[in-house]
Formats: sequence, C-alpha cells, structure tokens
Amino acid sequence: MSTLRDDELLIDREFNAPVPLVFRLWESRDHMLRWWGPEKFTAIELDWELTPGRAWRGAMTSAQYGLSRFSGVVRDVEKNKRIVFTFQWDEESGRDRDTLVTVSFAEKDGKTVQTFHQTPFSTVETRDSHIGGWNSLFNKQQIYVENFAVAEAKGFHA
Repeated sequence: MSTLRDDELLIDREFNAPVPLVFRLWESRDHMLRWWGPEKFTAIELDWELTPGRAWRGAMTSAQYGLSRFSGVVRDVEKNKRIVFTFQWDEESGRDRDTLVTVSFAEKDGKTVQTFHQTPFSTVETRDSHIGGWNSLFNKQQIYVENFAVAEAKGFHA
C-alpha cells in the first residue's frame, strides 16, 4: 500500500469472527450502541441506518469528558465488503471538519480483517488525537464481536 498522507488515518483490526457477523453488527444500531465510543465512554444515542444518503447522528458521554455529539451521512454500503460515511463532531464537541470514513471487511483464514480509513484531517495533531479514540472503540468492538461469535456458535441468537 502507498504511504499515508498527513491528513489520513488507517487502522486495521482482526476479529476472530466471520465477515458476515462483523458486518451485521455494524448494520444494527442496537448492537452498535453496546460498543460505539472509546473505553470509558457510553453511547447514549445513535440514529444509525445503513442507507446511502441517510443522515446519522449520535452522542456518547464519559465522566472525564462529558457529552460528545457527532453526525454524518451514510454515503455507500456494499454488504459484507464496505461502509462509507462522513463523520464530524458537533460544535460543542470540538468540530474540526467533515471527514470521510471507509470501513472495509475482508476474510483471512476464517477471520475478519476490518480496515478503517478516515480523511481529511486539518492537521497532523487533529489526526493523531483520533488514533487513541478509534483504537479504544475498536477494543470494545473486538470484545463484543468475539463474545457474540462464541454465543452464536453455541446456538444463542440475538
């Protein structure tokens, strides 16, 4: 892959779960509410539906940082392959600029490789401030996805 520009963020995460399951947990607002937001944050609102052209919004809170609101528009969805959406913070949450997020899913040895790409950031510092938050969110997502996969394998369905 080519070198990333200063205004891009790229995070790969491998899940011990099949692609259709990982994608399905992105499709479901109820599931996303359980893992959306960095550790020590709780998602309290999420209006999310994977319909191209549809606006989405959400809010999360933490004891340390208080309330953070964000929103965007779903741009493109290719089932089990890719989700593209815009992301921006509300004014009160430190709005920088609208960014475009692409989440891609690929199968590797029965596992899912999820690739998260976000661009453009106005500064390297702004980009870097997102690295910890997204990685922390993906830590929560990983625990949720892998526990869900184990439960499904045992015959429990949600």
